[in-house]
Amino acid sequence: MTFTPFDPRRWPRREVFHYFSALAPTGYSLTVQLDVTALRQALRARNRRFYPAYLWLVTRNLNRQSEMKTTVRDGRPGYFDTLTPLYAVFHEDDHTFSLMWTPFDEDFDTFYAHHLENVACFGDRHGPLSQPQTPPPENAYTVSCLPWVSFEHFAVHSYGVTPYFLPSVEAGRFIEQDGCTLLPLSITCHHAATDGWHVHQFLDALQREADSFEAVAWGEDAEE
Repeated sequence: MTFTPFDPRRWPRREVFHYFSALAPTGYSLTVQLDVTALRQALRARNRRFYPAYLWLVTRNLNRQSEMKTTVRDGRPGYFDTLTPLYAVFHEDDHTFSLMWTPFDEDFDTFYAHHLENVACFGDRHGPLSQPQTPPPENAYTVSCLPWVSFEHFAVHSYGVTPYFLPSVEAGRFIEQDGCTLLPLSITCHHAATDGWHVHQFLDALQREADSFEAVAWGEDAEE
């Protein structure tokens, strides 16, 4: 994980960041329906689980924009080179959940294997954080799923005192409609770091890669 400070002389969001972080702290959230029909078909064909693929795709596309990776270190705004998904694992025995994280890897199969290893090792540990290497890495962002509810909107609000500029992403229960499978997907952002244009870029790229997951994850001519 590498942190790169923004050059204040060339950073186009310098005044916007100051306004929405210091003068008028503002966040926003929106929810869309992501078409995951092709994604689920590709995963079924290779006997892969949906949740780690969802984590990988979301993280991969957030990583494309420095604005989505914005943070402040020692008073200096900058960005991480990559984000780490901090995701929830549900406990059936007492209906609580714990958070764990898997470092992102551009290779899907590598990330997928590491995710399964994490769940196998720490999935039964209860408490807010299931992994013993606490706290989570500095570049961890929250991404999760509410698989019991097909929501039209979802928003995450942090009441902490530490400035937090990374996005939060939440998915809901699948919606079957007109032969397609739709996934409610909510993203919550800090306005100091991103505007609607950045969310548009993220969502458009995410949909394209969900539609072409076979090629994105394994290459068009990839074989098992």
